[in-house]
Amino acid sequence: MLTPELIEKAVAWLIATGLKLLFIIAIILVLLRVCRVLSRRLEKVFLKGREDEESQKRARTLSNLVNQFLRVVVLVIAVITILGALDIQIAPVLATAGVAGLAVGFAAQSLIKDVINGFFIILWDQIRVGDVISVAGKSGAVEAISLKMTVLRDLGGNVHYIPNGLIDIVTNMTRDFSRFVFDIGVSYFENVDEVTGVLRKIDQELRSDPAFAGDILEPLEVLGLDRFADSAVIIRARITTRPGRQWAVAREFNRRLKIAFDRQGISIPFPHLTMFVGQDKSGQSKPLSVRIENAGGPGN
Repeated sequence: MLTPELIEKAVAWLIATGLKLLFIIAIILVLLRVCRVLSRRLEKVFLKGREDEESQKRARTLSNLVNQFLRVVVLVIAVITILGALDIQIAPVLATAGVAGLAVGFAAQSLIKDVINGFFIILWDQIRVGDVISVAGKSGAVEAISLKMTVLRDLGGNVHYIPNGLIDIVTNMTRDFSRFVFDIGVSYFENVDEVTGVLRKIDQELRSDPAFAGDILEPLEVLGLDRFADSAVIIRARITTRPGRQWAVAREFNRRLKIAFDRQGISIPFPHLTMFVGQDKSGQSKPLSVRIENAGGPGN
């Protein structure tokens, strides 16, 4: 039964505490709105003027993460403030939350490491969907990336799920441009300048081919005679292509290179053995010429 005394206490509570709670709730709503607006503006900052789909995904992921973090902070502060306004002792609550948070933190160390590492990978734009990368001992094309893990598919079709916490070094083979390095071995008897001329001619023909002209960004760079191997001299060169096109261009270059070497009689060496028969008094010797013939026919 409502008595004048109860009604008076209720009115006093509404005037004192109720209005305070309404004021706190209003501030919370305003702060949540500010979080949304701030995250949208941060999305434009993260885009950095880029309009491609992957950049938009990256910016959206980061802005959503910032928005969620700010919302959690606002809501935690709001709960503490409301409890204080209701004259509820928050010290025991904070102590309990601290112990629970510590237990959860120990149990979720790996998850936290994955999320933090994934955040910085996305923030620094190290990886995009479609890039060919090498991380944690695995290589392949990036099919998906999130704060928790990175998904790769290798050349054989195998899918690798790699937690971001395991990623310490990222090798991106298709960022901005790609290169393929050729180590071309020819016989010691060949003219190095002639071989270099053949390489440049093949490069010129390849860049004139409509099927590959758009993939090659720069003329072939011949770095020169790189080293002397056991059976060959190694000429090193490299070609610069659009991201991810280095392997297709290199395969076509190698095909044309083999045809050109065969046409011009340039020897591609293979391991061989040269035998000598003794030495004369002057220290000279002649190579031993060996010819094997099957004079007896089949079965002999």
